[in-house]
Amino acid sequence: MSSVLRPAISGDDPLAVGKYRPISSHLAIAPPVSVVIPAMNEAENLPHVFKTLPGWIHEVVLVDGNSTDDTVEVARGLWPDVKVVEQRGKGKGDALITGFEACTGDIIVMVDADGSADGHEIVSYVSALVSGADFAKGSRFANGGGTSDMTPVRKLGNRVLCAVVNAKFGARYTDLCYGYNAFWRHCLDEIDLDCTGFEVETLMNIRVVKAGLKVQEIPSHEYLRIHGASNLRAVRDGLRVLRVILKERSNRRALRRRPHASQLDSRQGEVS
Repeated sequence: MSSVLRPAISGDDPLAVGKYRPISSHLAIAPPVSVVIPAMNEAENLPHVFKTLPGWIHEVVLVDGNSTDDTVEVARGLWPDVKVVEQRGKGKGDALITGFEACTGDIIVMVDADGSADGHEIVSYVSALVSGADFAKGSRFANGGGTSDMTPVRKLGNRVLCAVVNAKFGARYTDLCYGYNAFWRHCLDEIDLDCTGFEVETLMNIRVVKAGLKVQEIPSHEYLRIHGASNLRAVRDGLRVLRVILKERSNRRALRRRPHASQLDSRQGEVS
């Protein structure tokens, strides 16, 4: 077995205490897991978000985007050990980069603060990583996934942009613009993020392919935002995503593939 993947540890094994962290009845892991949550004025949504987070995670990093409500106070009340960091810049890309830098875990999970992501799914992402993937990419359109929060226009735009990325970069994605992902910390050295806005998720998906990292798609269901209004704008953000795609395609120096990169596993949703 892998050094990080073991059957779940029974409570009467003193040698295992503190070494492995049980995350299900069949799996225990050694790597600490950090969850990054970018949030701006999400106090009403945080109780739902934190309620779904598994208790075995190593740390929660809340990136506060200069909230004017009591987002930070609510987070500290819900998760006393939460690490709160102040966002640099204004966009989601800025927030995520700030949060990633503050993480101490070997595995990093990205979770939105609007209640659309189910924290119970984190176990599937982590399982994919400890089983050999470098990057576990959430997909609303992989078999078993779904969405309650996409308009027909956004679905069409996502499908078209996803097809462009697959054609231009040799990816085999079923979803492109989704922010629920997890990865080993070492991936940050490979993808070198330099993006400020919502298009950061697309940039990550492109650069992991360009770096030849092993990617596995995880079926995920996106729920409706619980409170408040989304800052997403289909046309504006779609154009920003397209600009990222064109820019990354023109930067051919970074387009490199490992000789034995894995091919798509149609049953588990693994892509290379």
